[in-house]
Amino acid sequence: MDAVEKAGSGHPGTAMSLAPAAYLLFQKAMRHDPSDPTWVGRDRFVLSAGHSSLTLYIQLFLSGYGLSLDDLKSLRQWNSLTPGHPEYGHTAGVETTTGPLGQGIGNAVGMAMAARRERGLFDPDAPEGASPFDHMIWCIASEGDIEEGVSHEVSAIAAHQKLGNLVVVFDSNHISIEDDTQIALSEDIAKRYEAYGWHVQTVDWTGDGEYSENVEALNQALEAARAETGRPSFIRLRTIIGWPAPNKQNTGKAHGSALGAAEISATKQIMGMDPEKSFDVPAEVLEHTRKVVERGRAARQEWERAYASWREANPERAAEFDRISHRRLPAGWTEALPTFEPGASVATRKASGEVLNSLAPVLPELWGGSADLAESNNTTMKGEPSFIPEEYQTKEFPGSRYGRTLHFGIREHGMGAILNGIALHGGTRPYGGTFLVFSDYMRPSVRLAALMKLPVTYVWTHDSIGLGEDGPTHQPIEQLWALRGIPGLDIVRPADANETAAAWRAVLEHTDRPAGLALTRQNLPVYEGTRDHDKVAKGAYVLEEASTGQPAVILIATGSEVELAVGARKLLEEEGIPARVVSMPCVEWFQEQDTAYKQLVLPPSVRARVAVEAGITLGWRQFVGDEGEVVGLEHFGASAPYKTLYEQFGLTAERVAAAAKASLARTGADKGETTGN
Repeated sequence: MDAVEKAGSGHPGTAMSLAPAAYLLFQKAMRHDPSDPTWVGRDRFVLSAGHSSLTLYIQLFLSGYGLSLDDLKSLRQWNSLTPGHPEYGHTAGVETTTGPLGQGIGNAVGMAMAARRERGLFDPDAPEGASPFDHMIWCIASEGDIEEGVSHEVSAIAAHQKLGNLVVVFDSNHISIEDDTQIALSEDIAKRYEAYGWHVQTVDWTGDGEYSENVEALNQALEAARAETGRPSFIRLRTIIGWPAPNKQNTGKAHGSALGAAEISATKQIMGMDPEKSFDVPAEVLEHTRKVVERGRAARQEWERAYASWREANPERAAEFDRISHRRLPAGWTEALPTFEPGASVATRKASGEVLNSLAPVLPELWGGSADLAESNNTTMKGEPSFIPEEYQTKEFPGSRYGRTLHFGIREHGMGAILNGIALHGGTRPYGGTFLVFSDYMRPSVRLAALMKLPVTYVWTHDSIGLGEDGPTHQPIEQLWALRGIPGLDIVRPADANETAAAWRAVLEHTDRPAGLALTRQNLPVYEGTRDHDKVAKGAYVLEEASTGQPAVILIATGSEVELAVGARKLLEEEGIPARVVSMPCVEWFQEQDTAYKQLVLPPSVRARVAVEAGITLGWRQFVGDEGEVVGLEHFGASAPYKTLYEQFGLTAERVAAAAKASLARTGADKGETTGN
């Protein structure tokens, strides 16, 4: 109450009613060591109800994670360790950035999947519960989390995967910003989770007609959830928001605003506290709660003995664990990358699939799949088993609980949230595929991956009107620049098969950001000069130089439109106009280069420029300048063979050449010819 009052804004009510549950988790249920927040063997805690950040911050303070009382006094203030919603990498003990509701549940599911994958990589033969890689994922979720559609997607996957290491405590307080949730919510959420296949329990603190925080009942439910190893567990905890505030408990006002001095004073009196004191934490309270450090250290020391025995018995696996957990790539791994002969014709989605097949033996940390589009996305590593309980494997996809190929079903948003959880959990490198146009379904998760700097890779295929007959619903027009608008996300649109291999290499060499590969359905010619990884990794490079070495015009293109730029250069050169083709697979990588390199590729003296991409032209003006031209699409596509679409929409070499002449004219380079009179 004091923290929100001092901040002038925040969410006190949920943190008040969840305080006993959070205390129980941090003091008794969870295996963790506040003196080592990154201990590999720790349980993970996810506060999906990120608006109730104080639920987490107060336990981090009480447990001894390094937060001070002054940090709680600085809630939601500039440069504080207690921002409005928990932020990964900002505050010790915060396992993921939460706030957008439903995302945390997805992250928790991803963490539980990652824990099982890591056990399969490093200690598959240990008895249940006996491996140093066995631990629990605990999550607190709110009604807002459960209402968001992403919660359905990830909860269905969690049940299908039989993630017995996952426990969700659902705070059922029947209140949101619009007050009583009855106005919009009436389904039986416990039965919903039973229908998924979860182990479901209910703890009702209102059950006897009077509010009683029966912590022992909750503790028994948590222990029963821990004992259930064949299913994820869901505990519906019925609380009263803002209890015991006499006037604002059980109201929408308690959810998202300060209670006010009078209500805080009255509440403290009810609790037997001095209403004149703020942020009052008696020394004996801290002495008691900080004992969790001793218990945590003892648990960690016991774990370390088992871990040391495992390392001694498995030196090769231990060395691999060290490498993967630090996201170091193995020596010589790039030698496995495929190369493609110039003159061949290969779709970049197919080239990406060949890259994955080639890397499978050398990068065991790399795993992933698609949202039901594996055959189209080419995301299935050849011969690799599916990550699935054995009873759900199919003839097409044999596998086991320790498999590698992920199947998300038609759940793009859930896939995105789960990929984030996998990356947050440890060193493995997840990827997920769908059509580029459906990146819109997963955008909130992609944005959070960028915010948290997670090395997640998105395989987004069918990247333009080049997918043809499926029509405008499936043809991405605005998606490329919309995604480029997310800070910290690399969008890579390779021009051919060799650029695709180089792009995968560059993406995997980055460990501090997500990347999206935008890949074609249609075949593209393989060019000379696209194998050079160093050039591709710079984001843009000269693919074909002007015949004179001094271009009059520069043609910039990405992906499938590089073919149009190459064709336009040929037409211009035949007319005596020296033209340079620049392939720009990744705008973000190019913008990171120093000024000298950027000027080498795009000399400021060459003002006549054309950019061509089969999408909206937003963003290209920065590269072509006021005198340049952009050839693109400012409208939706249509259903027809892709070559017809390119022709009808003016995406042709002839159109690019004409745009080059227009840009030359704008710069004053087009002087015309004498008529003889």
